[in-house]
Amino acid sequence: MSNHTVTLHRVLSASPEKVYRAFTTPGAFLAWLPPYGFFAEVQQMDFRVGGRYKMSFTNFSTGSKQSFGGEYLEIKPNEFIKYIDKFDDPNLPGEMNTSVWFKKVSVGTELKIIQEGIPEAIPVEACYLGWQESLEKLKKLVEPQIPDA
Repeated sequence: MSNHTVTLHRVLSASPEKVYRAFTTPGAFLAWLPPYGFFAEVQQMDFRVGGRYKMSFTNFSTGSKQSFGGEYLEIKPNEFIKYIDKFDDPNLPGEMNTSVWFKKVSVGTELKIIQEGIPEAIPVEACYLGWQESLEKLKKLVEPQIPDA
């Protein structure tokens, strides 16, 4: 973790298609992205190159809300997503670039995430911790094999 960048790596026992779908389906995205103690709302999610999204995280303890949005820059289904994030709060200036790789491996999916340009006001280790919590929730969403009723 340096230069306001976090790098994360996980191997999940789910197919790349299923893990990718967790990033591209608004309801699924809401289920895993907010770290513990937060809930999220999606106001817009136009998942396509050039498409925009808008969402917010609310701190359940304090009720404070942080809104952000951005644009999808590159999409390769089941392989790669790159997007930019920008906070609405002027105290958190700049754009973050997030790149996500999905690679099929023998046990499921190797997931790699790099987020660059984290605002100076956000401690990088806090961002890293939040991502770790989110990825734990992602694992619990995508790994279960639940048959149709």
